[in-house]
Amino acid sequence: MIDLDRQTLARMIDHTELSAHSGEKKIANLCSEARTFGFYAVCVNGGFVRYAVEKLAGSPVVVCSVVGFPLGACTSAAKAFEAREAVANGAGEIDMVISVGALREKRLDFVRDDIRSVVEASGPALVKVILETCFLTDEEIVAGCELSVQAGAKFVKTSTGFGAFGAFPDHIRLMRKTVGPDIGVKASGGIRNFKDAWRLIRAGASRLGVSASVAIVEGLSLYRFAPDAWLEEEIPCHFCPSRFASIDKQPKAVYAYYKKKCLPCPHLETFNRFYE
Repeated sequence: MIDLDRQTLARMIDHTELSAHSGEKKIANLCSEARTFGFYAVCVNGGFVRYAVEKLAGSPVVVCSVVGFPLGACTSAAKAFEAREAVANGAGEIDMVISVGALREKRLDFVRDDIRSVVEASGPALVKVILETCFLTDEEIVAGCELSVQAGAKFVKTSTGFGAFGAFPDHIRLMRKTVGPDIGVKASGGIRNFKDAWRLIRAGASRLGVSASVAIVEGLSLYRFAPDAWLEEEIPCHFCPSRFASIDKQPKAVYAYYKKKCLPCPHLETFNRFYE
């Protein structure tokens, strides 16, 4: 049986609108839904922070802004400026994108300093570090988590939602194991229903970044009294990152890493038979 109520689930959600075509009408609707359902935060691009703060005045909903989004490839000074301005405009949380290329090249001091520059610029605002796990091996995910904690971030986060794939339980478990119980782990990217959300929560996610927030909260009632076994897929490969590896969207080495990782999987033969 699922030990989770509607209010608790809602308070784990960052209700998100980060598309390039978003306008004030979408942000207003986002804020209205956040008020109605009691979501923890709304997550918006920096240009909408002040507007969202105005729309949420008098409510407990936090405004979160993204920094260095979605590539993470701008300078540290630019990320720090974005963070500082967002906080000045009322943001209570900052989701920054890590320098993925630097992490893959093992320029660890640069990555740590890049994160620290945003943490320092954000002042009292809580900083979450987006690792973009789809471009990283497990070893690199662990390194990114460790560097985030060393730099003073309070959360690590899987994805921007603009990469090759989003959040998977395997990555959440790895991130939670690395950062321990006192640092937040945010799952984001491709979470479309309660079943997706619940798997990630059970894996160790303490926050969810989603645009399907209303559907997820309302979906809780469908599974409220379901046994855990009913929530498992018959074929675990359905939510394995290796299945979603794409040579067109990932560095060749990362694509090869995921495909190689999949080969000894005990479920692969079952998966292949299912799709024959």
